[in-house]
Amino acid sequence: MKTRKLGNLDVSELGAGCMSLSANYGPAADKDRAIKVLRTAHERGVTFFDTAEVYGPYVNEELVGEALAPIRNQVKIATKFGFAIDGTIARDSRPERIKRVVEESLKRLRTDRIDLYYQHRIDPTVAIEDVAGAVKDLIKEGKVLHFGLSEASAKTIRRAHAIQPVAAVQTEYSLITRDVETDGVLKACEELGIGFVPWGPVGMGYLTGKIDARTTFDPKSDLRADFDRFKPEAVAANMPLVAFLKEFAVKKNATPAQLSLAWLLAQKPFIVPIPGTRNLDHLIENHGAVNMRLTAEDVSEIDAAVSRIKVQGGRMNAMQMTAVDQSV
Repeated sequence: MKTRKLGNLDVSELGAGCMSLSANYGPAADKDRAIKVLRTAHERGVTFFDTAEVYGPYVNEELVGEALAPIRNQVKIATKFGFAIDGTIARDSRPERIKRVVEESLKRLRTDRIDLYYQHRIDPTVAIEDVAGAVKDLIKEGKVLHFGLSEASAKTIRRAHAIQPVAAVQTEYSLITRDVETDGVLKACEELGIGFVPWGPVGMGYLTGKIDARTTFDPKSDLRADFDRFKPEAVAANMPLVAFLKEFAVKKNATPAQLSLAWLLAQKPFIVPIPGTRNLDHLIENHGAVNMRLTAEDVSEIDAAVSRIKVQGGRMNAMQMTAVDQSV
């Protein structure tokens, strides 16, 4: 596992998304199994672990804190603030709240500093300059080491960066979700020296080749049940994309998930995907992506094929998308 830089933060080229161990893609994993997945990820070279206070809520930070406590100085932990956590998707990034909840996250994570502290979603009621200023204060105190933004527009990124340098921006990005290539976000990151962290790098499971129109998602525990892209008719319509990835992956002696991750790594040297899994076999499979070297011709062939396929269904539901910053 090689390393990459998110701003000035050194991390493994693949990180570990921890959310699915506790929430949102089905019932929580057994705690012992979840800890084993995280520690195995580190044994295999992963040094970058991503969580948030809202995952669970709270229990994912506790899990990550327990799993990584024995190796805390060997890893970088990213967590997030910004949801009100009141049963809705309301946001609350008032500076006084940021300075309160950071203490709670530190306690749950069993640490004295957060390596990367993201605003989870932009709060339209709080100026981004005030958010950046609050995190700047936490950095001065040593409680936070680097500042990040999640699902922020290029305009917001630039405004925040002017107050406190942004180390990383996190947004969904994969072969099935490519908005950041055209909305200015990747361009802003490249110009400003900001790292980019794709969440959902295998399309929330879509690009593994293991989902089809018969796959069901429990509406009580799996967010995807309410996403248009995961409705049976959309899954059926999007199968040509998955079929192409399967076919191309065979040529590279790889799996579709490995190909999807390798494609992201090949896009820019400052991109660090964070695939998440609760399955050790899938973890090992994902890590195989770092041994794949896609040529420029490979990438061109993939891009040409994918560009001819129109993806059916939005990446999240309408309510979730209202929290995505699309200011221009």
